[in-house]
Amino acid sequence: MSGEALRIGVCGVGTVGLATIDILLLQSAMVSARAGKDLKVTHVGARRDHADHDYGDARVSRDVMDVARDPEVDVLVELIGGTGVAHDLIKLAIEQGKHIVTANKALIAEHGNELFALAEAAGVQLGFEASVAGGIPIIKALRESMAANEVKQVAGIINGTGNFILTEMSSKGRAFGDVLCEAQALGYAEADPTFDIDGTDAAHKLSILASLAFGIPLNIDGPVKQGIDTVTPTDLDYAAELGYRVKHLGIARQSKNGVELRVHPTLIPEHKQLATVDGVMNAVMISGSAVGEVVLAGPGAGGPATASSVCADIIEVARHSNGTGPAMGLPAAELNAKPLIPSGEIASEWYVRLSIVDRPGVMSHITKLLADRGISIESLVQKAPESGRSEVPIVLLTHMAAESVIIDAVEAIKAFGEVGTEFALLRVETFE
Repeated sequence: MSGEALRIGVCGVGTVGLATIDILLLQSAMVSARAGKDLKVTHVGARRDHADHDYGDARVSRDVMDVARDPEVDVLVELIGGTGVAHDLIKLAIEQGKHIVTANKALIAEHGNELFALAEAAGVQLGFEASVAGGIPIIKALRESMAANEVKQVAGIINGTGNFILTEMSSKGRAFGDVLCEAQALGYAEADPTFDIDGTDAAHKLSILASLAFGIPLNIDGPVKQGIDTVTPTDLDYAAELGYRVKHLGIARQSKNGVELRVHPTLIPEHKQLATVDGVMNAVMISGSAVGEVVLAGPGAGGPATASSVCADIIEVARHSNGTGPAMGLPAAELNAKPLIPSGEIASEWYVRLSIVDRPGVMSHITKLLADRGISIESLVQKAPESGRSEVPIVLLTHMAAESVIIDAVEAIKAFGEVGTEFALLRVETFE
């Protein structure tokens, strides 16, 4: 090994922070050999004590800003989360000439444009591999391995909590609320799981992936989103019968009209690799002009998996102290905004579930309402009515239609007196 040691300050000693320190201490010889110099944790910013945890010879401060000001720290690792203190901490560290490594997807999505420009101006690196998909090296894949490709599409399962819930509901027929409680008990979901359930977490990650893939500025408000709380075991069963699995996907796709950014429950054919990724696992599919379709899958969360990506960024800083190029693949000033396609204009195939009175002419009226709007039916499943009920469950899979068109058709169908109140509408993506 050559050169002086790289001195590391770690701010935040939650699950990921402790796992990062463990790797750097317990695997010191290996990571230092791969970095080409010693990696030493010299300062830890911790708001609370972990009496049973070893920080080695590191100094411990209660004020994380002390780590940013410490001249004995070369790279600051931000693992405190949030977009308030973390933002101020990273700005201060950049002003002090320190390299940055973070796992904070919300911070990157909201303030990344500013922070990347500041890091470039200061000549320091800002690594954020751990901000998307935990231990999967998706940032490096898009920025470096796919650099010779025009990326047309990025789609994936990028929230492990949602994937766990849908997997349990699909495989065991369990209710949403029941599985959510288990996810919280297992530590997969927060006490307030809103961001996991409503798609906010996935939307933050998708905005980062889209910026890397398409060379556009980060836009935290760009993705349209739909949560998983309206997906029922009934819909999962019908999807399986039709040869599909339901996954909560983030999809970024560019065309001549602009960029689609969307997060929503999606029916995907069961033979596609994304359909086989279950539990808390994540997977991201990239479609490149030269390489074709690439899928990366693995643990998308958890202390050791996320710390793996954090440490990879630290090693990268050690190997290339003079920088490896812009954090987003292009200089911040060269990221060019493209029009965002409104949700209503985004076309896809559709899954429609409804119930109708079992009476001649009802189904033909519904198909006419669809046909009048240019929507054709790909397949139809009709079940026998349940005992004591006159309504018949119907499931339709349609061909391509814009969201605004299918919603208009749905409203017309719902207004028809022979249609029951139960209704479901989900996008279908075949990725062919």
